Amino acid sequence: MIRLFHISDLHFGLEDTRALDWVARAVRDEVPDGVVITGDFTMRARPGEFAAAARWIATLGVPVQIDPGNHDLPYFNPIERFADPYRRFRALEASIERPLQLGPLAIVRLPTTAAAQWRFNWSRGTVGVGALRRTLAQIDAIGLDRAVLVTCHHPLVEAGTKGRALTHGGNRALAELARRGVLAVLSGHVHDAFDLIQQTPAGPVRMIGAGTLSQRLRTTPPTFNDLMLDRGRLTCRVRRLEGVGAEAFGRYK
Repeated sequence: MIRLFHISDLHFGLEDTRALDWVARAVRDEVPDGVVITGDFTMRARPGEFAAAARWIATLGVPVQIDPGNHDLPYFNPIERFADPYRRFRALEASIERPLQLGPLAIVRLPTTAAAQWRFNWSRGTVGVGALRRTLAQIDAIGLDRAVLVTCHHPLVEAGTKGRALTHGGNRALAELARRGVLAVLSGHVHDAFDLIQQTPAGPVRMIGAGTLSQRLRTTPPTFNDLMLDRGRLTCRVRRLEGVGAEAFGRYK
């Protein structure tokens, strides 16, 4: 059996310290095999926000795998955003001393962020042809005896939450992942948890989204997903932080 905690959207700079302490305590007490974090570690990709995220991850004491989110690309340095948009994220990734290695389970990253897009809202997701090709090549190279989870920041298609995804190329990507029989696609971005089966021309595929650990609440309190893989069956339990009043929801955009 493999157990993973799936979290997302920490947004250091506008983090919820009580939620972060709650998750860190659960990791220390329950010792999952690893933690998967699907992006938006920061609010504005400031160095201090990345440093705070690195310090928090270091306290977990278990292997961690991370994806970049749209908030993790430079906001205030346009030269860096276009010349090397993932430099600060790579430094965060390099600081993780215990990468995730799970034997019978492989986790493959699908990038959905971009420095710029041909639409006004650059915060939304996009799956480039090259990015999808590289992700599919990694999946195709994995032996048939291993299950595969795919991680990305943006839901590949709309997930019925208040937050919108509108990911360019998402339908095509989801169909290719369904064709390869991936266990599920893990994502974040919309700040509310979801777990659904999406139909594609290549068959069904499961989509699982984690909520937020920040103050930027939508319709639910801070949450994380508790994933269990046992004899090929993946279960997901959404765990909610208690004591967050309804007045907090929607305070931040």
